[in-house]
Amino acid sequence: MQRQKSINAYAYIDAFAGTGYRKLASEEISEGLLLPEFLEEDSQRFLDGSARIALKVEPRFTKYIFIEKDAERFEELKKLKQEFPALSDDIMLEQEDANSYLLRFCGRDRKWMINHGRRAVLFLDPFGMQVEWKTLEAIAETQAIDLWLLFPLGVAVNRMLRKDGQIPEKWQHRLTTLFGTSDWVDTLYKVKTERTLFGEQTVTQKVDDPFASIGNYFVARLKSIFPGVADNPLPLYNSKNNPLYLLCFASANPKGSKTAINIAQDILRR
Repeated sequence: MQRQKSINAYAYIDAFAGTGYRKLASEEISEGLLLPEFLEEDSQRFLDGSARIALKVEPRFTKYIFIEKDAERFEELKKLKQEFPALSDDIMLEQEDANSYLLRFCGRDRKWMINHGRRAVLFLDPFGMQVEWKTLEAIAETQAIDLWLLFPLGVAVNRMLRKDGQIPEKWQHRLTTLFGTSDWVDTLYKVKTERTLFGEQTVTQKVDDPFASIGNYFVARLKSIFPGVADNPLPLYNSKNNPLYLLCFASANPKGSKTAINIAQDILRR
């Protein structure tokens, strides 16, 4: 971005900044955002220190926006200003729900960003299914934000998709909120007819390769709203070689998306 004369400011936004070191809050379990039986210790190693990493990046960003809803973690986040005094004036701390803040930020500043040479890189790293589709739509509409997103492939989504299709209503709602449509049912399940002792019976079954199918479906959903999306999202595995997350990249800027995608896909291949 520094090479583009039309761009005069570029921000880094971390929507689940925590303390720079992530801990799971009890409300994230109680609100159904991440079910307790889905928790895995290995998921922690992918989520530690994103705020600190961003503050150490050279060349530096012109602005840092760290969003954290939890009061205790937000207090810890304030210490970053002391830890990085040279960047203190450019660090913005927002104690708010990530979806609420981003919807307002993208709606309020959309035209200002694109018309005045402002760009941003946004990192969304929820533990579970906190990110809502309407938030991703708002990000795409800015035409000024590049998005890195940890999609909860195995840690939540695949486990919610029961093999027999008998998914509790609350889980169905969470999946629809995540994908932005109920079409996931037709894509991730198949209906087949089987012969039984009582004649033919229609049954619903989960697709044979769920991880690949879920990943492909989500990438296709991203492509429906972003001008550029990396075709090679990176699965992040636990110690048992089960995929927990899918690291995805999408670019909202139509003019710069080709270059951004080339760079992102190279990073993901490495």
